[in-house]
Amino acid sequence: MAEISVPVFFFFLLCLLFFSAISEASKCSVQEFPVVRNISELPQNSYGRGGLAHTTVAGSLLHGLKEVEVWLQTLSPGSGTPIHRHSCEEVFVVLKGSGTVYLAPNSHEKYPGKPQEFSIFANSTFQIPVNDVHQIRNTNEHEDLQVLVVISRPPVKVFIYENWSMPHTASKLKFPYYWDEGCLELEPPPKDEL
Repeated sequence: MAEISVPVFFFFLLCLLFFSAISEASKCSVQEFPVVRNISELPQNSYGRGGLAHTTVAGSLLHGLKEVEVWLQTLSPGSGTPIHRHSCEEVFVVLKGSGTVYLAPNSHEKYPGKPQEFSIFANSTFQIPVNDVHQIRNTNEHEDLQVLVVISRPPVKVFIYENWSMPHTASKLKFPYYWDEGCLELEPPPKDEL
């Protein structure tokens, strides 16, 4: 077996580090993404939230979109989103499974209040208006809930609530949101619209 000299070894090591840095820096580059992508080959992550599998199908920061973003999310039985609101419209298409949407449509008062409950099921769709506090839960004990989500005005800024009686002023802003953190430079938090 041939030996590699120390200078050649360090040259290869530097090249590896350089191309690794380029790859990391370009993971949010619009030029890196083909027009047609296989959803099953797109990266999926739970972002530390048990029961969630999130894929950004078409994103503002990842793919250069300016008006909409599309996600594929799967929630395992018993899991759900936090109680939250955001400064964009959101449309859901339920691909499989069933669950419950909790929505406080009059949540523009001082706090969300008691939510209305709506059953969701495969082939159903629903929408969430700007700043209406809501939560999606997989209440099916035996099957995943899979939804296709379209949001307007990306990247999303999310205000998270501990409960339905928490005042809006006490909600916690999460911006950039987990799947945007790797692409968005931290800026001062945007103004809350309520």
